[in-house]
Amino acid sequence: MKRSEINALIQEAKEFLKQSNFNLPPFASWTPEQWATTGREADEIRDNQLGWDLTDFGLGNFHKYGLILFTIRNGNFNNPKYMKPYSEKVLIVEENQVTPMHFHWSKMEDIIVRNGGNLLMQLYNSDKNEEMIDTPVIVSIDGIRRTFKAGEVVRLTPGESITLTQGLYHKFWAEEGKVLAGEVSMVNDDAKDNFFYGGLGRFPKIEEDEPPIHLLAWEYPSAK
Repeated sequence: MKRSEINALIQEAKEFLKQSNFNLPPFASWTPEQWATTGREADEIRDNQLGWDLTDFGLGNFHKYGLILFTIRNGNFNNPKYMKPYSEKVLIVEENQVTPMHFHWSKMEDIIVRNGGNLLMQLYNSDKNEEMIDTPVIVSIDGIRRTFKAGEVVRLTPGESITLTQGLYHKFWAEEGKVLAGEVSMVNDDAKDNFFYGGLGRFPKIEEDEPPIHLLAWEYPSAK
């Protein structure tokens, strides 16, 4: 992805969040220049990769396959300094924009439709060989146990949420407009805890055609 595209998408995301009356923490607006002079007091943001996160899954067509996220809080499996056992993100899903089929080995998560259109989610169980299998999928939707056929598409309307357990394959997209979604989960480790069916990548390759307006969560400089 070109940096100019990433900059434009983050600006659009900020406008959408403003229209949705969803406020991000102050560091969401920090510039690269501010990060260059920020000390160890912000290590929790750096170490746990809080902040802007954007991907096209390496497929080169963000509006067809892509996602914008902002990690608000997170713990860290690898650093006992951070004791939080939970994570929170906000997700922006464009209409018909697909987050490809994947699961998490360690993380259990709730996906909540906060605002906008509907979120459609296709679900499969996985086996020990990480293959999708044709068995009924049992999930909790707002505390109610529901059973779906393998591959069935679940429609979540604003206000609804679903619990996704470890090893449960899911892909999702929006209908009837852009969706503002929330994610409340166990500790999040995007570097090691995502398994994308077909071997897709989690992070984009970036072509630096202009300076960034905001750094992505894995781009912060070390504290001076």
